[in-house]
Amino acid sequence: MLIMATLSYKSLAFLVLSLLVCSVQGQLSTSFYQRTCPKLETIVRSVMSQAITKEARMGASILRLFFHDCFVNGCDAGILLDDTATFTGEKTAGPNANSVRGFEVIDAIKTQVEASCNATVSCADIVALAARDGVNLLGGPTWKVPLGRRDARTASLSGANSNLPGPGSSLSTLVSMFSAQGLSAREMTALSGAHTIGQARCLFFRNRIFNEKNINASFATLRQQTCPQSGGDNTLAPLDVQSPTTFDNAYYVDLVNQKGLFHSDQELFNGGSQDKLVTQYSTNAALFASDFAKAMVKLGNISPLTGKNGEIRLNCRKIN
Repeated sequence: MLIMATLSYKSLAFLVLSLLVCSVQGQLSTSFYQRTCPKLETIVRSVMSQAITKEARMGASILRLFFHDCFVNGCDAGILLDDTATFTGEKTAGPNANSVRGFEVIDAIKTQVEASCNATVSCADIVALAARDGVNLLGGPTWKVPLGRRDARTASLSGANSNLPGPGSSLSTLVSMFSAQGLSAREMTALSGAHTIGQARCLFFRNRIFNEKNINASFATLRQQTCPQSGGDNTLAPLDVQSPTTFDNAYYVDLVNQKGLFHSDQELFNGGSQDKLVTQYSTNAALFASDFAKAMVKLGNISPLTGKNGEIRLNCRKIN
């Protein structure tokens, strides 16, 4: 009996420990809203499809919105909060001001989701789903998005100013900043492939096209035509010169050919640790798509608010 009791106690202890581990790992679930909001993913994809039909760039904008959210206090929709007389959010931070966009698309999704299942789905989860659908609608991979995040009641201007790598970042800075979020160098290089879609402002690549040596001469000349040495700061150019509205592996082909638009892009293929992987991605679209999808799930798992933490915002722009 004593032996049986001891075994039972140990078994119980192991079971409790296992449940605790599972609860930590299982806070987010791909079926989280299966019963409480069954139309959620259909709504998100429908609104994203309409938004991208209207403007293909929106897929890239929502993807960037998700990245900028997750790198500051985790994926908690803090970036969506508007400033008030007594609160300063993340929208005016250097990397976000006059740059991060797509808020009205998230608002449109939220409105329809609230009509379908009131006070149930977080803005943080809507952003995660919208980012996935934006990628897929532009020809990229899809993946199952773990859900169950809750929304922050605060935001961090200082975090947004310090946690997000800029277009002039070195490879070592990129590796260390992604590492600080629990992401490996390989995941950093895969996630950088988000630059296969979207546009960039002249202000952020002017120095590269006029002063850097590791750049294709004809490519530099092409970009200089619309981005002069002075003026035209807000003129846009595609991050991927080949297929700017298709989510593919052409970004890595650009890098191998020294046609990275940002300094930080070309750093991934400049005689450093990521050269081999960039070369692999440039010739193996399936490998890139697979790695990107897995890295996006991991990005979305950064410090989510779950359980009773945070709230389910009724309006993504303000706390309840």
